Amino acid sequence: MGIVVLEIVGMFFFHQTKEDELAGIVDQVAQVAAQINDIQARVKDHEKIKAALAELRAREDAIAKLQAARAGPTAVLLELSRLLTKGKGPTVVPGELEKKREVNPLAVYNPSWDSKRVWLMAYDEAERSVRLEGLARDGSDVYEFAQRLKLSRYFDEVTLLPGKQEAKKKDDVVDLVKFALQVKVKY
Repeated sequence: MGIVVLEIVGMFFFHQTKEDELAGIVDQVAQVAAQINDIQARVKDHEKIKAALAELRAREDAIAKLQAARAGPTAVLLELSRLLTKGKGPTVVPGELEKKREVNPLAVYNPSWDSKRVWLMAYDEAERSVRLEGLARDGSDVYEFAQRLKLSRYFDEVTLLPGKQEAKKKDDVVDLVKFALQVKVKY
């Protein structure tokens, strides 16, 4: 009878340890199930989020196209305005002007140049090739204007065409230089 009681007590302890293991495993399963439910709750709106993301990307593309369109003829004319405004200069890639100044100080524009010494009389554009015609007080003003065009990120292939010295009237004391420039615009 003692052996049977010992077996019953042993079985009770064995059963109790197995029940404890089972309870631990059930707790782990409950935790994993809770994690699965949490993940499924997060993922249930996945298609909506993907659609919203696609819409945002389409908007970004539209904005990028609008930004690119901004750099058109209007931007070129605004740049031309900056080039001919005292105290302003060409729009250049950051750092490029300093590099050019280090290599050759004469390769950059003169910030103290008086832009009132140049007058544009014509701006003719055909297939992004522009012919600028105007008057200047002297050749150094034409050079400075051409230098600013060369440095600008909106203009390329600046070519000085033959010009001539002329006076408006015989009584005028100031002789002017008539000039023409051929440039390519980048937009």
